[in-house]
Amino acid sequence: MDAGDGIKGKVMWKPNRSKVTKMDLLRKRINEKYSVKLESYREFHRWSCDNYPEFWEEVWHFTEVIHSQPFKSVIDKTKSITEIPEWFNGSRLNFAENLLKYDDDRVAIYSTGEGRETIEKITFKELRQKVAVYASAMRRLGVQIGDRVVGYIPNCPEAVIAMLAAASIGAIWSSTSPDFGVVGVLDRFSQIQPKMIFSVNAVHYNGKVHDHLEKLENVVNGLPDLEKVVVIPFVPSASCNISNIKNSTMLEDFYQSGLVDGKCPPLSFEQVPFNHPMYIMYSSGTTGAPKCMVHSAGGTLMKHLEEHLIQSDMTRDDIMLYYTTVGWMMWNWLVSVLAVGAGIVLYDGSPLIPHANILWDIIEKLGVTVLGTSAKWIAVMENKGLKPGTTHNLESLKMILSTGSPLMPQSYDYVYREIKQDLLLGSITGGTDIIACFMGQTWTEPVYRGEIQQMVLGCDMKTYDLSGKEVCDEDGELVCLTPFPSMPTKFWNDPQGLKYKKAYFNVYKDVWAHGDFCRFNSQTGGIVMLGRSDGTLNPNGVRFGSSEIYHIVESFKEIQDSICVAQRKQDVSEERVILFLKMAQGTEFTQELVSNVKTCIRKYLTARHVPAFILPCSDIPYTISGKKVEVAVRNMIMGQEVVQKGALANPDCLLQYGNIPELQGY
Repeated sequence: MDAGDGIKGKVMWKPNRSKVTKMDLLRKRINEKYSVKLESYREFHRWSCDNYPEFWEEVWHFTEVIHSQPFKSVIDKTKSITEIPEWFNGSRLNFAENLLKYDDDRVAIYSTGEGRETIEKITFKELRQKVAVYASAMRRLGVQIGDRVVGYIPNCPEAVIAMLAAASIGAIWSSTSPDFGVVGVLDRFSQIQPKMIFSVNAVHYNGKVHDHLEKLENVVNGLPDLEKVVVIPFVPSASCNISNIKNSTMLEDFYQSGLVDGKCPPLSFEQVPFNHPMYIMYSSGTTGAPKCMVHSAGGTLMKHLEEHLIQSDMTRDDIMLYYTTVGWMMWNWLVSVLAVGAGIVLYDGSPLIPHANILWDIIEKLGVTVLGTSAKWIAVMENKGLKPGTTHNLESLKMILSTGSPLMPQSYDYVYREIKQDLLLGSITGGTDIIACFMGQTWTEPVYRGEIQQMVLGCDMKTYDLSGKEVCDEDGELVCLTPFPSMPTKFWNDPQGLKYKKAYFNVYKDVWAHGDFCRFNSQTGGIVMLGRSDGTLNPNGVRFGSSEIYHIVESFKEIQDSICVAQRKQDVSEERVILFLKMAQGTEFTQELVSNVKTCIRKYLTARHVPAFILPCSDIPYTISGKKVEVAVRNMIMGQEVVQKGALANPDCLLQYGNIPELQGY
């Protein structure tokens, strides 16, 4: 077996130094304008943080943001990050106008999924026309600037079109996927009082058709402010009887209402301030009611443009497939690729149906250049023994991006061994809180095994110990010291900003604490993610992240998955580590395996990392967006209720973690 990250500093990929990237061009422009000599990525990053007003001004010009009024100032640098500073004061723009800047016959959206044999194509010209009709219909229904329009909807073109139409009006978009239950949806949407909702009659998943109308009816009944429900016949063979759903109409009737004399109306874009709300995103809600994070039109656009154009060096010739649902922020991130003029692929359904190679088939057929996925999916590919590099022509693929959870070192080995050697594997991290990335990919630096490449430009990241002292080459809390454009402008229904400040500024004075535990490598500039702070383990006074255990445990072929949590004594700081193992199909949980796992943890970590108990489990809780929920398991083994289960993909599995005999009496 592979002992996790036993090989340190191994270079998996090296950049082509002769290639001139957009990042090189921007750096050259800054060197000339500001009379500096930035040569390395780390020098550029440091300058971008020390001079963040100048940096983001240059990004504005470099990415050619479409606007109707220029900014008077970029940001007041005298204000701290805690004051939620206003960016690009005086400017007026429209988010949708920037994503729809191209009006030609290149393909903007490829769409397919489970239960669909064909791939639908929509050009940029067609996309603009459809958005114009949707926006016209919305206006006729009374949708105005600042209204909330939501989607309870699969990853389909109609979701993108509805979002862009709402944005063109200056309305606010929020969405969640059909796999959310009624309670989970109402926990979110009831807080923001939407005027309009888009949904579907049914969905395909795991080889079955799932009716959606009953769930939709219950959601609509729980949202008294809704004035219109638009139902898309997403599965034509399923029922479309919407007679029981209040204020409902079918998509075709809605579309016809947006035509003017039977023709597509002109498309107009409401000009709004940079900080105008664009998206409302939600926290997972596993520890309380989901927080409603408001992201600005300008901030989201600027951060995404920097990450797509500069960090990823994308062009109009690229096609990105990111496997996601509309309930995960990676959908919002994916859709912003349209601003580059590149194509996006929308896939809805299981990535394993009708077979585990379905996404690789699409990549080969369309010539996808950038694949986005989760660390979990890459691990599943390896467990299934797939060898896409052998079975498929992946000549077009130049970058794989992974997020959702830390990418294990052995997954780096798998990607470069079985998928493709000459591609950039970018582990990226950030989150819903910032609708973007703090750390991730760059074409100008090597990829080291088990490490995120670098901090993203303009994000002044550090790691702090418990006392607030900066640390490097050791485990610490991830913090951000200076403002960045995609900070939430506020939380919905939080007029005094108390929830906002508690979420990010309650740990250290005047710095953003992100809730992640990680370790910076001073030699490479890379970062190793160690898990969420609320999942941090501290037995015998040694503090470490759960991912350190996962690095070791999940390299065992007999183990399909694992979850590691702390069990704390009541009213006492003392705690012990409990590890649960989900066995791979056809393998058994044995005491010999337990002994081997403990031996490896002791060998490659320390004796203090060895769990007090290693126990079997049948399943492990994940959020619908694919994140492991350690805090829920911790609460269960300590006899505490898990109140908010709406965000969990498999909430019933929590029952097995309660009243475990071995853990009683601690």
